[in-house]
Amino acid sequence: MPQPDSKQLDSEIRNIDWVACKDFTITVGKTQIEEYIGTWKVDPRWLFCVKFLEESELELEKRFLYKALWSMPTRRCPIPKSTVSVYFTISISKIRPHTMPVLVTFQVEANNTVHAPGKTRFREKWLKDVIESKALLMDTITF
Repeated sequence: MPQPDSKQLDSEIRNIDWVACKDFTITVGKTQIEEYIGTWKVDPRWLFCVKFLEESELELEKRFLYKALWSMPTRRCPIPKSTVSVYFTISISKIRPHTMPVLVTFQVEANNTVHAPGKTRFREKWLKDVIESKALLMDTITF
């Protein structure tokens, strides 16, 4: 059987097996987001932490919002000047069977596009673009 070349592997859209709605907890959601982020192809110098933000109750679902805060600290600058937030929403349906997996979407800070694991390949460029735009903004501000 032929092996995929490196170009095919780079374009592969990765995902994880998301937990069933009935087994979801806030802690499991955080762990799964961290596991999913682990499938992303990014420079290992990027570091992130995931934090639970809020729970909201809607008519047909419950939503759980998390923030993955990204930065690239260095020896010279261990506390980065800029960070990038990636917001994850985990939805628990009130009408679908509880054995179905949770629905997950994410958005990169300053971008309106809603992405879904397994349907979008994360691009490191999105993180770099936000950092660059913040740097440009800081250059225009005079203190």
